[in-house]
Amino acid sequence: MGPVSLLPKYQKLSTWKGDSGKMTHLQAGLSPETIEKARLELNENPDVLHQDIQQVRDMIITRPDIGFLRTDDAFILRFLRARKFHQADAFRLLAQYFQYRQLNLDMFKNFKADDPGIKRALIDGFPGVLENRDHYGRKILLLFAANWDQSRNSFTDILRAILLSLEVLIEDPELQINGFILIIDWSNFSFKQASKLTPSILKLAIEGLQDSFPARFGGVHFVNQPWYIHALYTLIKPFLKDKTRKRIFLHGNNLNSLHQLIHPEFLPSEFGGTLPPYDMGTWARTLLGPDYSDENDYTHTSYNAMHVKHTSSNLERECSPKPMKRSQSVVEAGTLKHEEKGENENTQPLLALD
Repeated sequence: MGPVSLLPKYQKLSTWKGDSGKMTHLQAGLSPETIEKARLELNENPDVLHQDIQQVRDMIITRPDIGFLRTDDAFILRFLRARKFHQADAFRLLAQYFQYRQLNLDMFKNFKADDPGIKRALIDGFPGVLENRDHYGRKILLLFAANWDQSRNSFTDILRAILLSLEVLIEDPELQINGFILIIDWSNFSFKQASKLTPSILKLAIEGLQDSFPARFGGVHFVNQPWYIHALYTLIKPFLKDKTRKRIFLHGNNLNSLHQLIHPEFLPSEFGGTLPPYDMGTWARTLLGPDYSDENDYTHTSYNAMHVKHTSSNLERECSPKPMKRSQSVVEAGTLKHEEKGENENTQPLLALD
């Protein structure tokens, strides 16, 4: 069998040509609705798309200190989309992408799904990736913080697994335009675990995700967070851009505020949604393919994308999965936590960090 496609089944090559009657091959595969969204929200114009890309490429000569290892049209386009086609900002992001990799060489050695550290993190559900997208076409990523077994996974390996997952997902041009949502469930995340989140490793994560990756994050949602997660925010706030701070939402145990932003039909039951509980092995099986197996002897065809290699070797003994802790925010499917009468019924979460 060939590689598994992560594109939606309904997504077909578009023949939409826009107002100008023209469509570049770089927009092939996008739905007409997404092409129109790119035009309205990202200033994407098929008439000058190749010129925009070339203008970014022409700036590479200004940074001889950086090795730009990939400069093809499709690659540069994702940086333009991430920065709404402001060429200077897109180039700055492109430069930071490769500079981050130069400055953190150890993180990107053997940067593929079958690396032992990345493999363990993936098997333990870091990150979780929901199959379906939300009502805005965004991919939903999940992190169950309490599943971090610090004797098994380093924070760096979890970050590597997240970055690798984003590399695979961002190959989909629909996601370059529609973006991502991240939900972090802090249920049962202990103070001892939190003490390992030092400013230096949090800064490393922020630099990798906020400053050096061409993804559009529509929101980062915290649920069931304890007081010391609020304290951690104080540590990382100086490293966050104003736009990022405005997209971080703390819901506590108020799932209703989460549902005002992400509809329950797109969420698993852990978050009060109508979908079944999330299977921690789903995304790992997608990336690892035949290199993934557990006590249920799963076999799945791998996704052969950039940085992802599938092999037929058996999992190392140390990578055998441990039982996962389940979120304590589970409610019956379809049962929402409603606000008391008279409470604010707007679409804003319980607390926005801005």
